[in-house]
Amino acid sequence: MGVVPAIELTGLTKRYGPVVGVDRLSLTVGSGEVFGFLGPNGAGKTTTLRCLTGLLRPSEGRVRVLGLDPDADHRRVAPHLGYLPGELRLYPELSGAETLDLLAALQGAPVPRRGELCDRLGLTPPILARPVGGYSRGMKQKLGLVQSMQHDPQVVVLDEPTEGLDPLVQETFFALLDEASAAGRTVLLSSHVLPEVQRTCGRVAIIRDGRLVTVESVAGLREARARRIRLSFADGQGARALGDAERWAPRWQGDRVELLVPPSEVVGALRTLLGLAVADVTVEEAGLDEAFMDLYRDGAGREEP
Repeated sequence: MGVVPAIELTGLTKRYGPVVGVDRLSLTVGSGEVFGFLGPNGAGKTTTLRCLTGLLRPSEGRVRVLGLDPDADHRRVAPHLGYLPGELRLYPELSGAETLDLLAALQGAPVPRRGELCDRLGLTPPILARPVGGYSRGMKQKLGLVQSMQHDPQVVVLDEPTEGLDPLVQETFFALLDEASAAGRTVLLSSHVLPEVQRTCGRVAIIRDGRLVTVESVAGLREARARRIRLSFADGQGARALGDAERWAPRWQGDRVELLVPPSEVVGALRTLLGLAVADVTVEEAGLDEAFMDLYRDGAGREEP
């Protein structure tokens, strides 16, 4: 018998009347992965996460977390699953400590990591004693992070987890993800902040209009996509014709120009461009943001099956 995946979606479909939120989505995430889940607004990310955590029931298909159905087996799944929603709503009259107690009771699990997480995220006892209604956005987000991991779950689902966090707290958050992966925990991270996905995730899935576009390693996604070529000219003439290189949609800023060129065409592009009066040239691997936009444009340009 094989190892049970931490997360397994098979043909997941969710309809809201005539509107299809997620369409036949299949995805597998293994233990110990920090897995990115990307897509533009309205792509179906939040619907997928709500089905994954048992908050929505699929119209068709199958959802499994640690081999269990998060809807039918919710009581068995909940102690092993942590969830931070993208729009965190808390009872304003409860204190931070009371909020954590309430959410722990709903999880049905002890909270061995609460003290450690509160310390690391700067939620001191005086802060936890105050009503949540008086918290800043960042403090509410930190409380949400603590509740999602205080019971040391095997699977953590995070929707836009760094919203409102200052840079120092974000560094602590990234360390927590590294530690979770090293301990064999699984993290599904949905975010529109592509540099943080690039920093933390080993693989990513990209969806558009509720359908899967690709599942790829971050390294492979960047490697397969465009290279950024930057050129500068020192003659003060500004934008000019670049010959065959015009097909790579040059973006000018004074005497500097940037092009995104497919890997297989970089050598040819340089041969063309270096025939001009170039003062300086750099070639860089494109980041995840360029890869994402490239794939999104590809998907938007293809005829739907």
